[in-house]
Amino acid sequence: MAGLNDAVSVDIEEIYNGGKEHHVKTCHGLVSVVVYGDQEKPALITYPDVALNYLSCFQGLFLCPEAVSLLLHNFCIYHISPPGHEFGAAPVCSTDPSPSVEDLADQILEVLNFFRLESVMCMGITAGAYILSLFAIKHKDRVLGLILISPLCKAPSWSEWFYYKVVSNLLYYYGMSGLLKDRFLQRYFSKEARGSSEVPERDVVHECRRLLGERHGVSLRRFLEAINRRHDITDGLRSLKCRTLIFVGDQSPFHSETLHMVAALDRKYSALVEVQACGSMVTEEQPHAMLIPMEFFFMGFGLYRPGRVSDSPTSPLSPSCISPELLSPESLGLKLKPIKTRVPTKC
Repeated sequence: MAGLNDAVSVDIEEIYNGGKEHHVKTCHGLVSVVVYGDQEKPALITYPDVALNYLSCFQGLFLCPEAVSLLLHNFCIYHISPPGHEFGAAPVCSTDPSPSVEDLADQILEVLNFFRLESVMCMGITAGAYILSLFAIKHKDRVLGLILISPLCKAPSWSEWFYYKVVSNLLYYYGMSGLLKDRFLQRYFSKEARGSSEVPERDVVHECRRLLGERHGVSLRRFLEAINRRHDITDGLRSLKCRTLIFVGDQSPFHSETLHMVAALDRKYSALVEVQACGSMVTEEQPHAMLIPMEFFFMGFGLYRPGRVSDSPTSPLSPSCISPELLSPESLGLKLKPIKTRVPTKC
């Protein structure tokens, strides 16, 4: 277990009203972890998708007013960034060995040991969901539960492998061009959110486009190539007994893979929430769709005891926004059912 004096800790500008960044030394390089909240509270760790960091992946969810009491008042949040994806990151040396998905999962264990965290709640998006799922398979005793958004679990198909191999090569020669930004935004957001020649893209997409321009090509390529070499973890998922809540937009490119993952998990411990008119990044595009399901998910652990939910038909927390199946007593404990939810297009 690493000691607290083994890391470089620096104050950065207030994030979520006061975050602190730590650079944790691991066997596979430094890892940036932005910590927000009281470290005596239960821990929730996050891991983003390819080319993103915690701000571009989770800001929409964590800045929802309703999410403050749900997340920030009940957990200490540990935002883990893939190597070289943190704000102000120096370019990674191109001669350094590229990490594998196993290396990235092992980094999470070292982060937990550094902060002396016994077991944690995990939240990840797509590639980040794969890394956290792999970590949960390898270290079952360190994971309380999983919240996965548009997760990956299978090895890439030949077409996916070839597509991202071309993307990696374009990054090498041209950097993060406008064309590549469009390709990544298709990965994250629905067609409606990305707009058209007649309709401008939504603010969240515009901001994500800006943040993509800040990524170093070498760091992005290393993470992308690690994910492009991932192996199938379907068999390992069948052995998981931690409760798992999965969100996916019906327009996500990874919708079918998410359904494959749900089929592999034990139905007694997992639930699926499909969000309509949404892409992969439910946290940014329709974060309100996540609040009620997560509230009841956390209640099953005794980690959150909510007040009275608003009955206003315009409230984003109105029970009418989700399937009544999730509100059943079975959903509060071990028997979480696969469900669908329909939410308004606009939060």
